[in-house]
Amino acid sequence: MSEAKALTVDELFAIDSLLQPEEREIQQTVRKFAAEHIRPHIADWFENATFPVKELAPEFGKLGLFGMHLEGYGCAGTSATAYGIACMEIEAADSGARSMISVQGSLAMTAIYKYGSEEQKQQWLPRMAAGEVLGCFGLTEPDFGSNPGGMRTRARRDGSDWVLNGSKMWITNGTVADVAIVWAQTDDKIRGFIVPTDSPGFQAHEMHKKLSLRASITAELSFDDIRLPEDAMLPDARGLAGPLGCLSEARFGIIFGSMGAARDCLQAAIEYAQTREVFDKPLAAYQLTQAKIADMAVELGKGQLLALHLGRLKDQDKLRPEQVSVGKLNNTREAIEIARTCRTILGANGITLEYPVLRHANNLESVLTYEGTAEVHQLVIGQALTGSSAFR
Repeated sequence: MSEAKALTVDELFAIDSLLQPEEREIQQTVRKFAAEHIRPHIADWFENATFPVKELAPEFGKLGLFGMHLEGYGCAGTSATAYGIACMEIEAADSGARSMISVQGSLAMTAIYKYGSEEQKQQWLPRMAAGEVLGCFGLTEPDFGSNPGGMRTRARRDGSDWVLNGSKMWITNGTVADVAIVWAQTDDKIRGFIVPTDSPGFQAHEMHKKLSLRASITAELSFDDIRLPEDAMLPDARGLAGPLGCLSEARFGIIFGSMGAARDCLQAAIEYAQTREVFDKPLAAYQLTQAKIADMAVELGKGQLLALHLGRLKDQDKLRPEQVSVGKLNNTREAIEIARTCRTILGANGITLEYPVLRHANNLESVLTYEGTAEVHQLVIGQALTGSSAFR
């Protein structure tokens, strides 16, 4: 039997035929950027637990990646689908890089864009879009992750000012951010505040000894009697709907991004199997290897199609939160399984940083959990289908 030309997964599912010309251009531009600026260094960054945020932020800004699908204020104003495709290409290089972009654009900038005053938008968004100002998003606390409504961080009125006390944990960009969006209990439900990180009483401590997202800066924040002016509060966010609305934006990027990590793993595994000889023939020529590759390709293709479908719904302003949960649950779960299976194809070589698969698998352990654990999304979907809440 003659050897057929090997297809990529995108060719197998004809993914490119579903993209608009602008989306393909963005895909290629971001892929090229990642190949030149992230991939050559990512193994060292991961091993040394560092990420050059300050150096890369202006480059991300020039590409228009920050707040990419927001309109005005220096933002690129692309479709949501185009933003998702950019997330896919960045996360194919590393989840930590996509996390940094997601926190800046989908969390910090989106909070100001959706819930801020016009003055707040004009003050912060253009500089954040350019990468001149970095933001972080303070919602999770040491004892309150999946249940953010129980947060202990509190802001109280003192004359015309606010006084903020409390702490936040697992905050991406925390030690390099110029501004933090902090969610706190008040006498008028949970409210969001724009907190410059040079405010007296603000402290950020980088978290170390991580086994996942090592090429990403993670911090614990503390607030000790931080005095804020009245206009530091986001006027249009009241209750949990505000932060949860931002989280839905971040989850949307993960739906695409996780498929980028999975695709990178599968490509690496296929290339390895084609050149690695075992018992005098390529590993790729064995039935067990092809069965693994076929199963992974099917799940990757399904996940990519799901991401594109949800992107189109979002562009039509028809995307429901439960549908975001479907995408986040499925694609992160399948991505981590693909990464782990690819590691088995690479054997012992799969545990080294010479190949991307175990780095992606380690990162996906975090991606599986943040912006809502798999269990939380199962309950969201279950409630949508049964009409009964099982959260309490």
